[in-house]
Amino acid sequence: MKQLYIIKTGTTFPATLKQLGDFDTWTRVGLGGISTEIGIVDAENGAELPPAADCAGVVITGAHPMVTDDLPWSVAIEKWLPSQLATETPIFGICYGHQLLARAAGGEVGYHPRGKEIGTVDVKRLPEAEHDSLFGDLPASFPAHVTHAQTVLTLPPGATRLAANQHEPNHAFRLGTCAWGVQFHPEYTPEIMRFYIREQAGELAAAGLETEGLLQAVAPTPEAGGLLRKFAGLVAARGV
Repeated sequence: MKQLYIIKTGTTFPATLKQLGDFDTWTRVGLGGISTEIGIVDAENGAELPPAADCAGVVITGAHPMVTDDLPWSVAIEKWLPSQLATETPIFGICYGHQLLARAAGGEVGYHPRGKEIGTVDVKRLPEAEHDSLFGDLPASFPAHVTHAQTVLTLPPGATRLAANQHEPNHAFRLGTCAWGVQFHPEYTPEIMRFYIREQAGELAAAGLETEGLLQAVAPTPEAGGLLRKFAGLVAARGV
C-alpha cells in the first residue's frame, strides 16, 4: 500500500529536540488525522528514498544545512524528485524542501540578498493563488513563521508564484497541479518559533536584529498551519 512519506532532511537544535521533538514529529502533527499511512525517511542519515510507485504523497522537511552545500544525501533527493514530479505525486516542500524542489525542477537557489528572515511575518496571497487547491481560500494576508538565510532566487520554468512579502518574493509556488513549495514553516508552533529565535540570538545580534522584539512579535499562524492539513486531505482524496 502506498504511503505519505515525510522526507526528513535534518535535525533541529539539541535543546529544541530535547524539549519539543524534531522536524518529522512536527510535520506529522501538522498533517493532522489522515487515513493514509505515514512513513518517515531519514534521508540525512542515508535512508533509502522510496520509488514513485510507493508514494501517495511526499513532504520534504526543513533543514539547517544550505541547499548549495550540495551534500550527498541532498543531491540524492534532488535527483529523485523529478521521478515524483513525472508521476504527479503530491509534493509539499518546506523551507529547505521548498528550495530543493525548486532547484530539482530547474530553479535557482542561493543566499537571500537581503539577509536572514526570521520570526512571525505577514505573507500576502497573490492573485495567481485564487484557484489554487491549497492557497485559494486563504485571506489576502496571513501570518507565518520563518527562519531562512537562503531562498529561491529564480522559480523553475512553468512555476506559479502563490505568496510573497516585502522581504521574500517567492514564499510559495506550485508546479503543475499537485506540487507545492513554501519558504515559511507551517509545522511550527509559536513555542517552536520562540526556541528558534533564542537559539540564534548571537547570530541575530551580529546581524543587527533585536531578539526581544522578534520574540514579542511571535503569534499563532492558523492559516499557514492549515496548509499541511489541506495537503493531507488532498493526498487522502486521491486514494492509494
